[in-house]
Amino acid sequence: MSLVMAMLAWPSTSETTCSGVPWASISEAPEWRSSCVRRILRAYSHRVGDGDVEAPGLMLGLAEEIDTAIAEAVKGLRACGYSWAEIGARLGITRQAAQQRWGSQ
Repeated sequence: MSLVMAMLAWPSTSETTCSGVPWASISEAPEWRSSCVRRILRAYSHRVGDGDVEAPGLMLGLAEEIDTAIAEAVKGLRACGYSWAEIGARLGITRQAAQQRWGSQ
């Protein structure tokens, strides 16, 4: 698992697994991981501005990792019994859009 996927997947202290087991050993808040990911993305964009021609390819790799992490998260939520409507609402899209994008995975 990459660093970006690990940060996005890291549960908060108040969350539990779908079997009800608390993530008590985790101390970082969800805002912390999204803040870290934003800082990583800004750092990569600054590398482009500094003339690093390889940075756009690295950024594309990060985008692909984020897409993979979201797909895994949706798969996990479905396995825990969340509906497409609940998932879509959290992502700001319709139930149909969520199911069309991740339903076949």
